[in-house]
Amino acid sequence: MKKTLKEIAAIVDGEIVGDETAVVTGISGIKEAKPGDLTFIANSKYLSLMNHTKASAIITSRDVKTAPLPIIKTENPSIAFAKMVSLMAPNEVKKPQGIHPTAVIGEKVRLGRNVAIQAHVVIGDNVEIKDNSILYAGAYVGHHTKIGKDCVIYPYVIIRERVVIGDRVIIHGGTVIASDGFGFSTVKGVHRRIPQIGNVVIEDDVEIGANVTIDRARFDKTIIKKGTKIDNLVQIAHNVIIGEHSIIVAQSGVSGSTTIGNNVTLAGQAGVIGHVSVGDNTVIAARSGVTKNVPPNSCVSGFPAKPHTVAKRINACVQNLPDLYKKVRALEEEIKKLQSDKKD
Repeated sequence: MKKTLKEIAAIVDGEIVGDETAVVTGISGIKEAKPGDLTFIANSKYLSLMNHTKASAIITSRDVKTAPLPIIKTENPSIAFAKMVSLMAPNEVKKPQGIHPTAVIGEKVRLGRNVAIQAHVVIGDNVEIKDNSILYAGAYVGHHTKIGKDCVIYPYVIIRERVVIGDRVIIHGGTVIASDGFGFSTVKGVHRRIPQIGNVVIEDDVEIGANVTIDRARFDKTIIKKGTKIDNLVQIAHNVIIGEHSIIVAQSGVSGSTTIGNNVTLAGQAGVIGHVSVGDNTVIAARSGVTKNVPPNSCVSGFPAKPHTVAKRINACVQNLPDLYKKVRALEEEIKKLQSDKKD
């Protein structure tokens, strides 16, 4: 697909610096781009790549003043570029249609318009799936579950009984929704299972990565609120509440009955113990261990997690321990020498 920079600027609400009649025919990352490609820079630390790219034009932020080739300045280069990718990149993925004859569909199942169900999907009794949702091969949906409109459930997703899923939810392959919470009581050295009779509620516009596990509540609900995005290999325990528009990055874990606020980021391998709360607009840095409540608008890191500025000072001190050890040993030797001289 060919587009002039003038046409692209109109689509992304951008400002052109350079030849507005220049034509691009492809789209690529800035390092891989070739003549004729449109690319983008969203992070200022990559601005130097503009001098080396072979692209014909770049989408940038409005902070960029000049460039060695035509640019289109936008408020959000990532979003603008994503819009152009959707328009210009070839899309070879065909959406499935209809219901495959090998699908197993229970009794009193209600399917909306244009629902697509691929091979070997199993749907329990009394399930409701609304308009335009897609279930890919091998997915399982337990009884009394509700799935909203325009959802995409990828292969081998397991959604157990009584789950409620909103509209436009995407769940990637291998994820398990509403497995039993990890609840046991130890009696005379024996671990006795505690029944988990709650459910899971996933609100609108949530995306859940591959091989994520979200446990059903012991009672009441485990809730993932609207707009939240969950990366691959995340564990969310029973009765957890994750607020709106939060980001949970790969290999993070949230223990039972914890509340995560709105617009919170849990970076990779972050862990949160049970029965605490993390306030709105907070960032939990990678590999942090949260062991107590975190107030809103915080940035914490380390284990146990502390305000990031404090954790950085502690880490700096730890890095200096070898030198400090040498100084202490030298002081000890000096003290011994002084004591020896005094006795003489």
